[in-house]
This record gives sequence, structure tokens and C-alpha cells, in this order.
Amino acid sequence: MWLDGAICPDHQLIVIAREDDPTFGVLHSRFHEAWSLRLGTWLGVGNDPRYTPTTTFETFPFPEGLTPNISPADYAADPRAIRIAEAARTLDELRRAWLNPPDLVDIVPEVTPTAAPGETPRRYPDRIVPKSAEAAVKLNKRTLTNLYNERPRWLADAHEALDRAVAAAYGWPEDLATDDALARLLDLNLERAEAR
Repeated sequence: MWLDGAICPDHQLIVIAREDDPTFGVLHSRFHEAWSLRLGTWLGVGNDPRYTPTTTFETFPFPEGLTPNISPADYAADPRAIRIAEAARTLDELRRAWLNPPDLVDIVPEVTPTAAPGETPRRYPDRIVPKSAEAAVKLNKRTLTNLYNERPRWLADAHEALDRAVAAAYGWPEDLATDDALARLLDLNLERAEAR
């Protein structure tokens, strides 16, 4: 999920310090998911995958020209980036609408202290407040984990559109099987490591 820059994430969260939709989209593709499940670590008795940046993010071969070492402004006009960004925004908007539907929540501006003379006022994220006690009970069940366990058709469709856009950014067939994509990602990883 996107987080406001004013939020200080808990130490158990993995935060990717980017603000562009193409990176968000590539990281939400099934290709990055498969890569991270193969190269991440496991927690507990071995059945809880754990995203480890050193083995997953740092080794993941992003599409050429859309890599994290390039400023998003440098690829903003790239049709591949535009297509991924559109699919990523759609996915994010659909998920946010499901997590906090307008019939259950009010978005309330956070009360901020007045800045001292000469200081810029701090901006805090808006608060998401349940409309009622009944809404709060319903909202407690609206988590990303529950959404992905349920995986409604609209969510699957949004992910499929994103996966097609990311596959196209690599120059791959848009219906490429995950195992074939993993083999290609490994080849890219090894090729880029050799070039260093």
C-alpha cells in the first residue's frame, strides 16, 4: 500500500521509498511475487513467507529502463511505464474502495497544531473514521489479507491487467506462465550481475 510520508512505519514493515506508480505496479505483479516467494525467507515453522529486501528487492531484475536507480521523471513518457501506472492505479483505487467504502467511513482531516511564525505547518494524513459502531465491526473484517483470501473477480481482473502490462514491459508474451517468467528473470539477473 501507499503510505503518507509523514507516517513512521513499524520496524516489521518493509518500505520501498518510491512514489511512482510503475514501480508500485512492477512490485505488485505476479512476477515479483513469484520471485520474492522463491528468494525470500520463511518465518515460524516454515510456512510463512517473509519478504527480505536483500534477497528479493535487491536481486529482482526490473524491466530495462524502469529500474529503481532511474528517476521516475526519466521514464514518465515511456508507454510501458504509462500502461503499468494505469493498471497499478486501478488496482490501488479498487482495493482502497473495498477497504474503506464511503458508506462505512468518513475521511476526516487531521487536526494539526499551528506552526510557529516562520515555520511551515506540518501536514498529517487524514483520519479514516467508521461512521458507526456497526461500520467499525464490518471494517475490522476488511483487511488486505481477507481480501486476497477471498480474491473476488474484480481483484483477479485488476491483477491480470497489471501482469499483462508488466509482461509487455519486459517484451514477453502477456500470457507467459509464471515458471517461464521466473526462468527469464533469473537469466536477466545473471546477465546484469555479469555486466557489473
